[in-house]
Amino acid sequence: MNRRGTWATIALAAAAAVALLTTPTIRAQQQKIHTLTEQELLDMMMGSSIQASRGANTAQTVDRIKAALAQGRKFTMINPDDVPDDWTTVTVAGVGGGGAWDYVSERIKQQKLPTIQNSTVAATQALSKYLGKQFNAVVRIEAVQSVGALMLASELGVPVVDACLSGRARPEIEQQIPWINGIPSTPAALTSRWGDTVIIEKAVDDYRAEDLGRAIAVASGGGAQIAMNPMSGAQVKRGVIKGALSQAILFGKTAREAVAHGQDPVAALVKASKGYMLFQGTVTKSEIKGDRGFTWSDVEISGTGKYTGHVYKVYVKNENIVAWLDGVPDAMSPDTIQDLDPKTGDAHNGGALGGYKLGAEIAMIGYETSPMWRTPKGIEVFGPRHFGFDFEYVPIEQLQRQRKTLATH
Repeated sequence: MNRRGTWATIALAAAAAVALLTTPTIRAQQQKIHTLTEQELLDMMMGSSIQASRGANTAQTVDRIKAALAQGRKFTMINPDDVPDDWTTVTVAGVGGGGAWDYVSERIKQQKLPTIQNSTVAATQALSKYLGKQFNAVVRIEAVQSVGALMLASELGVPVVDACLSGRARPEIEQQIPWINGIPSTPAALTSRWGDTVIIEKAVDDYRAEDLGRAIAVASGGGAQIAMNPMSGAQVKRGVIKGALSQAILFGKTAREAVAHGQDPVAALVKASKGYMLFQGTVTKSEIKGDRGFTWSDVEISGTGKYTGHVYKVYVKNENIVAWLDGVPDAMSPDTIQDLDPKTGDAHNGGALGGYKLGAEIAMIGYETSPMWRTPKGIEVFGPRHFGFDFEYVPIEQLQRQRKTLATH
């Protein structure tokens, strides 16, 4: 055999040896990535709405998932503990709410500016280009953003992480686990529906990231898409609430199966969440306004059944923040306060962001979220004083122990 043939043989042998060494590792990694079934995805959509701490439009997200599956899209998920440390993840969200600059919206209509096809993907591409890195996985930012995280992950051909930055929905950027654990949300990229793109290279802190992102959204007709929180796999392990998507699947499955078996879906969800039945009644007041990029609501619910004669009030800043039973605090952020349809267990569809429909029959439940929210930093950014209330955070289980027995009528 000549020298060239000898070296070729050696090279082939070396390549085969490397393949034998690396193939098990690659296969092991692939085995850790779970392909989500259609039923898991549909349950996740309902369960994410239930996690949200505000009303949501589950039917809309279900339609998006079904349409994507019909097109042959694939959705995969990976446990956060299985994310390699050298991977880079990204999180996406919509920044917006009420109080947009109306004159900007009117001028854009006159200009007849064309919208771009997918501002979420555009923002992600802009951040990827700025960082000089490809993203290996997508992390959900909040409960109502599950469909957005899944769609982006499928578009990129990467898994979504079984985790969440907040575990529920929250109105402001700084209200997320990475920030309270010392991981900033920036660099970030924001893209409007018309294709304007802004890179926030660095924010002083996540309060300022919120200010800057909200200003861009308000100046963009009330909404913009943001790609943010680029984290290494090592950071993911300490910067997320693990198992959040599995919990969403559990909640959706619980409500679905309870209805199918003629059982009370709300009672089933209280048990599944290890939470509390807070109230049930009819919405008699729902005052809503948009201001500074948020939607604010003052809600009153008149009790029905065993709650007849009692009144439940809810303060909403995009999400349910504080609730009172007959004037006494009954549940408060960062714990989850959820308004549900008593017949289906699904989140109430109140129309506007965080809205409640007058005359709607509502079941209110509450449950504890991640212990990380109960740290001093978590309470600072998400407790009642952050929202302007002159009282301290009290855990939901303590409030429920203190609750007086409802008088019967």
